[in-house]
Amino acid sequence: MHELYPFRFRPVLRRYMWGGRRLGSLLGKPLGPGNDYAESWEVVDRHEDQSMVQFGPLARATLGELVRERGQELLGVHHPKQQFPLLVKFLDARKNLSLQVHPNDEQAARQTQPDSGKTEAWVVVAAEPGSLIYAGLRPGVDRSDLERAVLSGTCEEKLHRFEPAVGDCVFLPSGTVHALGAGLLVAEIQQSSDTTFRLFDWNRPGPDGNPRPLHVEQALEVIVFDRGPIAPQRPRPGQSTGQEILVECEHFVLRRWRLDRPQRIGSDSQCHIVTVVEGSIQMEGDPSGEALTAGSTALLPASVGQVAMIPDGTAVLLESHLS
Repeated sequence: MHELYPFRFRPVLRRYMWGGRRLGSLLGKPLGPGNDYAESWEVVDRHEDQSMVQFGPLARATLGELVRERGQELLGVHHPKQQFPLLVKFLDARKNLSLQVHPNDEQAARQTQPDSGKTEAWVVVAAEPGSLIYAGLRPGVDRSDLERAVLSGTCEEKLHRFEPAVGDCVFLPSGTVHALGAGLLVAEIQQSSDTTFRLFDWNRPGPDGNPRPLHVEQALEVIVFDRGPIAPQRPRPGQSTGQEILVECEHFVLRRWRLDRPQRIGSDSQCHIVTVVEGSIQMEGDPSGEALTAGSTALLPASVGQVAMIPDGTAVLLESHLS
């Protein structure tokens, strides 16, 4: 049986009406024709959506297979799991995403098709001037205020919004009303859930010319109304040089590393996900022999211990793991 090693996966591309082409032009994803490439799922284990190992002796194995068959080596202290609990992706918003909200674990488990909840975090990779993030409600907005605004098509005036900068991290616990605005490219880490309640879609037609379905009642039931305006996270210094902590919550930890010299990442008996957002690095034990460039992601199994990341000049990467 082959020992585990740092894995690189084939991206799973998703096309939606709000997508663009920057997943290819800025992040090197293999796009076909069309201007609607919205998401690149970098690490995913959800039913038929599966990350597939790209290089090395375990090439073509899926992440789901690794969780089921090599879970102790892969997950370490977090073994056993029925599926990999986190999903990492990039999103390219050529148009506004719908205004939406996600349930927590308990609420999602009560759905007709039970799921986990969805708490997530965004890190802005690229932003066109004037691009906006909608995150949380304006002070004093209650359920009746929001419901009236949705029904009258004036929902935008009830939302907190701001113009983000590259590098901003926005933490969105379940129950937070949010939307990614046109012109933004972000990296996202989230619970592995696809349960979304669409509250408002900017009064626009869908791909077939008709309005897309809304889930107003379900959304209103799970919104946390006393969670007011959401601002970018304030990074805190980490324990190592060049490391800062962006998010620590009950579901995951997200850190950012600014590397100008080799650094070892991993160990602590759990798996780690590393995503390069600037520059390039060589990764110890990578069977591809190729650099991890901006837009590349790797999963470090718990069993491999610490892995050396060697930047080519300077590089910035995101590191995430289960809490």
